[in-house]
Amino acid sequence: MSSGENAFTPHLQNKVSTLCGSLAAASTHCKKTVSSMGAAQMAVLSLLCLSGGQAYPSGAPTGACVDMIPRHMGVEPQTSPPPYTLLTNANEFSPGAPITVTIVGPAYRGVLLEARTPGDTTALGSWQMPPPDTRFLECSGNPQGAVTHANTNVKGNSTVFSWTPPNTIRPIYFMATVAQQRTVYWLDVRSSALFRASPRLGLAAGTGSVTPGRTLLSSALCWLFYKTLL
Repeated sequence: MSSGENAFTPHLQNKVSTLCGSLAAASTHCKKTVSSMGAAQMAVLSLLCLSGGQAYPSGAPTGACVDMIPRHMGVEPQTSPPPYTLLTNANEFSPGAPITVTIVGPAYRGVLLEARTPGDTTALGSWQMPPPDTRFLECSGNPQGAVTHANTNVKGNSTVFSWTPPNTIRPIYFMATVAQQRTVYWLDVRSSALFRASPRLGLAAGTGSVTPGRTLLSSALCWLFYKTLL
């Protein structure tokens, strides 16, 4: 081993030891192995360890559909109130009529977004054409059951998602995990509940039905016409 490698080895040993320290189950074996490795070997190991901690830059895995927790090794969610709000274009829904959802707040890079009903983790409905830098994620057996980021490009208030409701009478809400960056993310970002729209009551064309208001108006006109004949 050259003098250059010897000089570089202690630095790499420290780096690799730190990385291995986060792997509790394997840390003892890892640290014992570090001292016997050369610089080139440790450089490769460092890259492998780092690549394993980069989470999912191309989107959440299907394993996150239920708990919506990012698989960011060694990173915990923020405990402060989320700086994000899920804004919808309506407070009620009709089956098959699209609803738009916008994540309002600071710029973000990662997202997992689903529609749910209270007390159930099933992803409801179908998301439509994902906006730029996002993609579908299969959840609850539905290929379009959720949307997630497709890359780590910045997304913001101009990123609008479109969702089509299923035929259900239960209220629904939108739920998201939003990541500003790999080490900073919030869970359980929710919208207000949306309720199914009530059927609109009215006259069907050609039925001949008469409303009470129309009956009163007709009676008044008849009375005025009668007075003019006297």
